[in-house]
Amino acid sequence: MGVRLKTYGDALDFLYARTTGVWRLGLDRVEGFLGVLGDPHRRVPTIHVAGTNGKGSVCATLEAVLRAKGLRVAKYTSPHLVDFRERFLVDGVPVSPERIVAFIDRYTPDVERLGATFFEATTAMAFEFFAEAQVDVAVIETGLGGRLDATNVVAPLVAGVTTIGIDHVEYLGGTREEIAVEKAGIFKPGTPAVIGEPEEEIRALLTRLAHERGATPVRTVYDEGGPTSIAVGPDGTSFDLPAFGRRLRTPLLGAHQAANAAVALAMLDALPERFRPSQAEVELGLHRVRLPGRFERVGRYIFDVAHNPDGAGVLARTLAAVRPPGPVVAVLSVLADKDWRGILRELQPVVDHVILTNAPTAPSSRAWDIPEPLAYAMSLGMSAEVIRDFDRALVRGSEEGVTVVITGSFHTVGDAMARLEVSPTAG
Repeated sequence: MGVRLKTYGDALDFLYARTTGVWRLGLDRVEGFLGVLGDPHRRVPTIHVAGTNGKGSVCATLEAVLRAKGLRVAKYTSPHLVDFRERFLVDGVPVSPERIVAFIDRYTPDVERLGATFFEATTAMAFEFFAEAQVDVAVIETGLGGRLDATNVVAPLVAGVTTIGIDHVEYLGGTREEIAVEKAGIFKPGTPAVIGEPEEEIRALLTRLAHERGATPVRTVYDEGGPTSIAVGPDGTSFDLPAFGRRLRTPLLGAHQAANAAVALAMLDALPERFRPSQAEVELGLHRVRLPGRFERVGRYIFDVAHNPDGAGVLARTLAAVRPPGPVVAVLSVLADKDWRGILRELQPVVDHVILTNAPTAPSSRAWDIPEPLAYAMSLGMSAEVIRDFDRALVRGSEEGVTVVITGSFHTVGDAMARLEVSPTAG
């Protein structure tokens, strides 16, 4: 018997109570819960994507092109920006609040008995929703790592790893090599593998790991030539790929988005014939890609969830390429366990002023101690100030900047979107 939840808020309160602040990796609990549900993950064809940065862009591109082909497509991603339901999309539409309430109401005893974590429960929920919706294919993004991530219960049509950077070192290891081993854990015997890492040594390691795991064929985007003649403009990114006879364009901004598109297109090309899009469907789908919170421009605001130095570096290079009107002011809130020094170093050359603040939804246990980042920013020669109140920081940013960059974490971007009434799922 369930807990008789009354509202969507009650359901979310129950789920968030499963968040302990410590990520518990492993597949036993999620496999046990999926067994209770009748193993819905085995009834849905899947595409699996991992990587430190870029996996959200790859997932968005896969979804858009497969929908352009006329398929019914689900997408599971994390974390959300504003509304929990963003994690579960079917043909771009979030699952209804009532369906989430009904699921939690029914399966609470099983979640508690198995000790399933927040992410394990939501992952199982996603597969149940997608099987119920009878989707043709589901695009699945890993939560953390790959090998022991709850999503790694799938037997995908193709698995792709984007890039490897330093993040989540407490779980995945302190070197790019150690992290690559964890990400490569999504490669499966007899299943196509696609690798998007640009750095030669890490790319070679991922390729070797894919072969060791029996993946076939193994495709490495940069060994095939990768995207060339990349041009970033205010309305998108255009590039050439060896496999295409004409120039391609994605509305996502940044040179890195050409690489992400190339990874997605290689994964699409590796699909069984009934899922594989034509060149016309690829071009149509690329035109329709949308990815909230990744250099997303809404009026004078730029939203970017960069939460590590690699992501901040990409943001900085895109700002330099697009050259939005100045002054450019950054409203920045970073979780304390992230490399905020590296983030500030990347942003220093491209912003005129930085406002350090606290995102309201950031866990209190991970809130950064702003005086130290302020001192560090000033040591870099940055114009910086602290405004702890998030709403005041947004107002100050709009007063001081012609362009306002909101960044540092999913919490930062999501909280700003909620206050500025920007919907991640609109349009």
